[in-house]
Amino acid sequence: MTTFDGPKNLVQCILAPNPNHMTLQGTNSYVIGTGHGGSVVVDPGPDIPEHLEAILAAAGEVELVLFTHWHSDHTESIDRFLAMTGAPARALRDDFTRNAEPLRDGEQIEAAGTTLHILATPGHTSDSVSIVLPEFGEHGAILTGDTILGGSTTMIDHPDGSIADFLDSLDKIEALGDAKIFPAHGPAIDSAAQEAQKIRVHRQQRLAQISTVLAENGESADVDEILAIVYADAPERVKAAARQSIAAQLRYLQG
Repeated sequence: MTTFDGPKNLVQCILAPNPNHMTLQGTNSYVIGTGHGGSVVVDPGPDIPEHLEAILAAAGEVELVLFTHWHSDHTESIDRFLAMTGAPARALRDDFTRNAEPLRDGEQIEAAGTTLHILATPGHTSDSVSIVLPEFGEHGAILTGDTILGGSTTMIDHPDGSIADFLDSLDKIEALGDAKIFPAHGPAIDSAAQEAQKIRVHRQQRLAQISTVLAENGESADVDEILAIVYADAPERVKAAARQSIAAQLRYLQG
């Protein structure tokens, strides 16, 4: 467990034991509070009892559970964790909401002695949200789910995800300035604005590469043709995700 002291907010990160090529070191589950009283849990993650017990040991009384998006490495434990805590669970999608209303973009939540702002950040998936902690440290903090990862770039889960939405979401995150990023995978990042700018450059470079392939090979070039050129050096284990991102980029470029 890694602890970040706000000091008005205490953020604890519990790493799930589910490492792979998609989750990196594993899913980061977060416990948010003041260190006194109840807690908010974000993305309890996979349905692994020992991981859920570790979250509870850090959290104490769980007042609320939030999900950043629907992928199973974030939501698989929803019903077991509900049975363990009795806490309401909220997500943008109602099928991942329990005993509460779905989240709303722009909503302000007061829970566990702290303030949380819900920021819709679609792109990775259509239902992706980030959770802003305006009182954390000097510049605030943001839990970005899979929209921004630590040490890697996210995939666009086509057809649910969208490059256009993702670029808009980067603008929202950049506007937070030097807020600290707590991603759902990988280590924390010091500046939201700098990271959003870096990722935008990377995405624009990929779009330019694909545009070049289309210009040289014809607009009918398919995903596998583009994969072989643009992602020629990518390990085989990530090529399925790369195919989805290419499909999303083609949709963006071709309208």
